[in-house]
Amino acid sequence: MRFEKAIAGIAMALAVAGASAAEAVVYTMTNETDMNRVIAFALRPRGKLVELGRFETGGTGTGGGLGNQSALALDASDRWMFVVNPGDGSLTSFRLQPEGLQFVSRVPSGGFSPVSVTVFGTLVYVLNEGDPGDPAGSPDNISGFRFDTGGVLVPIPDSTRPLSQPLTDPAQIGFNKSGSVLLITEKATNALTTYVVQPDGTPAPTSLTRPSAVPTPFGFEFGDRDFVFVTEANGGGRGVVAVYRIDRATGAVSDLVDRIDLGNATCWTVLNNDQTIGYATNTGSGTVSIYRIGFGGTVDPFFKRRPNRHVAAGSRPLDAVLSQNNQHFFTLNAGNGEIRSFRVERSGALKRQAGVAVPVSSSGLLAR
Repeated sequence: MRFEKAIAGIAMALAVAGASAAEAVVYTMTNETDMNRVIAFALRPRGKLVELGRFETGGTGTGGGLGNQSALALDASDRWMFVVNPGDGSLTSFRLQPEGLQFVSRVPSGGFSPVSVTVFGTLVYVLNEGDPGDPAGSPDNISGFRFDTGGVLVPIPDSTRPLSQPLTDPAQIGFNKSGSVLLITEKATNALTTYVVQPDGTPAPTSLTRPSAVPTPFGFEFGDRDFVFVTEANGGGRGVVAVYRIDRATGAVSDLVDRIDLGNATCWTVLNNDQTIGYATNTGSGTVSIYRIGFGGTVDPFFKRRPNRHVAAGSRPLDAVLSQNNQHFFTLNAGNGEIRSFRVERSGALKRQAGVAVPVSSSGLLAR
């Protein structure tokens, strides 16, 4: 027994010691009903992901798909991580350490079931899905927190706000680049809802809502010049990435700037660092689409001669993320419980590499 513990300790020490030499570290949450955990993986040469550890959030998951994006978030300093616990209505903060994650705090999320979280400065906002059995008593909402110098989460008074209807099947919440607006995608109402963030950190008393260009708005990423790139899954049919512009003063979402048709059930998109190339997962097609981005927010096929070409990703890819150096791309595949890694070629094309198993209930994907 002592020998086995010693061997396990040596293996963990070797994994930790090698973490700093990894090309990237990737995180997902398990969303399991007994205990929600964050799994950390180090990326080795040739795309191999090696597990570094599993870190308990103190909360629970639902054990199934969430229909969401951004279940985990990092602050800009890469010192703090925030994780939703959909099973018990709580939010957890971690401190990032060389050896993994250190639990800091867990607080009620301000709603029934948190599915998405976003960070700007010391502000943290969570998107809560309501209780289908009691929509009047526990409707969809957003709720705000601040974290102190130790990473402890503190609720912001008078920061809870409703969405456009009691139950909207919401997917994601996110700050724009300036931190002045919060955007929420509502799948069931086919709507984009925004709140202006006031100087005290609370949302404005009322929101603005506009219909999405295509049904089922899902994930999104903000770019510079107030553009936002939204995946619209079209009820599982042929999805798009739709581009809008958001007024940072009023929160108003513009008419459609441009759109590009992609695969079936397009669910998530990420942009490279200079925002000239975007990547989107097509959950229904099991593929990743690549597109080019113009200065004015226009979007065009990446492969000029084969505009409908997609990259095979695996079974039901949902979340996606680029490493911070933009040299690696990852998808979380819900169909077979896998994180798949890709090498990003100099041109922006993807070369498929190794995969690693995770629980099929896993949700959210981060890389640094």
